[in-house]
Amino acid sequence: MHTRPVFGEDHALFRAQVRRFIAEQIAPHYAQWERDGITPRALWRAAGEAGLLNCQLPEPYGLGGDIGHAACVIEELARANYLGIGFSIHSDMVAPYLMQYGSDEVRARWLPAMARGEAIGAIAMTEPGAGSDLKAIRTRAERQGEHYLLNGQKTWITNGSNADVVVVVATVAPELGARGLSLFCVDTALPGVTRGAPMAKIGQHAQDTSELFFQDVAVPVSHLLGKEQRGFDYLGEQLAAERMAIALRAAASAEGMLDETVAYVRQRKAFGRFLIDHQNTRFVLAGAAAQLAMLRSFLDQCLAAQLQGRLDATVAAMAKLNATELQGTILDDLLQLHGGYGYSSEYGIGRAWTDARALRIFGGSSEILREIIGRTL
Repeated sequence: MHTRPVFGEDHALFRAQVRRFIAEQIAPHYAQWERDGITPRALWRAAGEAGLLNCQLPEPYGLGGDIGHAACVIEELARANYLGIGFSIHSDMVAPYLMQYGSDEVRARWLPAMARGEAIGAIAMTEPGAGSDLKAIRTRAERQGEHYLLNGQKTWITNGSNADVVVVVATVAPELGARGLSLFCVDTALPGVTRGAPMAKIGQHAQDTSELFFQDVAVPVSHLLGKEQRGFDYLGEQLAAERMAIALRAAASAEGMLDETVAYVRQRKAFGRFLIDHQNTRFVLAGAAAQLAMLRSFLDQCLAAQLQGRLDATVAAMAKLNATELQGTILDDLLQLHGGYGYSSEYGIGRAWTDARALRIFGGSSEILREIIGRTL
């Protein structure tokens, strides 16, 4: 990979540390976690000890690094083809909500434990009948003295089976639609919180994904994140960072699979010649390399803006749209170069191909992103 000016020397050292962690702690066990449908809590504690969680948060809530350190973790997991590891949801989505909008009590209770991997975070936004339509959210939070009474159901919750703390999107004023939404920090040990069975998925099997149910859950008023009825605004403020994280995953995944495919076609023969010696193979690889180089340049420009606190929401939408759509196209082409082996579980390209499909839906589907971008034109 070419030199990337957006990263400094400390990022390079940290990236090397992340790669060692992946090689030692994840690679030998990932196939079993795929069969189990969950990553063990011991991995989270090991990641905390290695400084891989809450990278961008200040001490004692995290590593004390910046978004560049978080990007190193996101990219190296994706490059190594381990999209089922849910560190990014925990560190780059849940933790920033608690840090930015949580009370001192919430931050002290959860963030240090999350940084150590002793507590695992999730975000509960999606509902069975709502999907991306926030104004259709029906989970209700009613103020009763010093508590809110939380009732509702959430689905597609990454880290849902493991989660100790969940950022829940609920309405306090259903008649106001999206403007009635609020965010709550919910301890999953509270009475009334239950989990559904792990959800069956076509990819990212090592990532525990489940439904969560809330029945008369008494959430302390101090666990309201920010102010009442500001949930829609807070979600909008954080979505640009979430979409950048997904874009970085998509690009690194495609780059990693390109490297693996180049190695594969150099040793695999067809019609008496190595696959790399066929012009079609070289053209497919050249096209992928050229497109990924252009994507990487754009994403690093976006990452530099994010490091400076000036990432535009529309540009972030463009980043995710471009990265995930291109990832899908390139992985499909690379799988084709593997022939029948691409459809087997023996080679990583098959898993990468199925794991990638969700990225065009997470964090706002490609159709929604096109609508967001289109409104600015």
